[in-house]
Amino acid sequence: MITRFFSTSKPIHLVLVSFFVLGVFLTVRLGYYSQGISALQILKELTLYGVTLLSIFVLSFFVNKNNLTKQNSFKILFFSLFLACIPATIQHGSIIISNVFILFAIRRIISLRSNLHIKKKLFDAAFWITLASLFYFWAILFLILVFAALIFYSLGQSNNWMIPFTAITTVALIIVSYNIITEDSFGDIYNYIDSIGFNFSNYKASALLISIIVISLLGLWTLFFYLKKLQDKSRTLRPSFILILIALIIGVVIVVLAPNKNGSEFIFLYAPLAIIMANYIESVKKVWLAEVFIWLLIAVPIFQLVS
Repeated sequence: MITRFFSTSKPIHLVLVSFFVLGVFLTVRLGYYSQGISALQILKELTLYGVTLLSIFVLSFFVNKNNLTKQNSFKILFFSLFLACIPATIQHGSIIISNVFILFAIRRIISLRSNLHIKKKLFDAAFWITLASLFYFWAILFLILVFAALIFYSLGQSNNWMIPFTAITTVALIIVSYNIITEDSFGDIYNYIDSIGFNFSNYKASALLISIIVISLLGLWTLFFYLKKLQDKSRTLRPSFILILIALIIGVVIVVLAPNKNGSEFIFLYAPLAIIMANYIESVKKVWLAEVFIWLLIAVPIFQLVS
């Protein structure tokens, strides 16, 4: 059974998930090269596949290190299934890169609970998020997560509140310097800031709509139990679980604000939702219920392939 197999954390799980994602990647992206593919394009695809795998490895690393779930592989299983359910998330290279930077930032933010190297971690988190926004502008909203972490871990140290702005300024100076060198200009901020869109008509496509409905319903179901068990967490761990919840909310806001709603914007929901779902699955006492839950997510991409 799937739940029993992934109920532990072993290297074989990462290997199997890597091959599964490779299959999804080949199915989705090779369609672009029906007329043939060059060596440079192969290198580009391998790079994007590597970045996608890096996202999974980073997620697994910081979740295990910070005890956000028990020692199991459900979070990487769910993350990979989300990619298969909404393949648009791996059709756009820039948003894949943006998401891995966000995961780097979340890793640093969650690790603040150790109260070690706070200033460095705050700078790193804000730096990664600002970099992420260069590839997908609305990823900048994850800076809210940095300030939320400041409230939990560093409320009394007023000088720490300036560190995220220092990181933002650092990235801005790097970009301005690059533009001066390459284009002899300071750059145009309007090319950086993205618009807002509220046209959800693209979500009416049957394949995407089914995926959104299934993931949303399962997500809401597990979120109820996640919130219910939040008070049972220890005082030291509770802020980390609240930050994951805030990350999920930010992901939802990005989906709402995204100017081009093609499905790729859902990638920012995958990591927090995978953690929330993993917390639910590992606590389910009825094995058959956990199996049905996972098989529903497996059935969605299968349905898309045969329909």
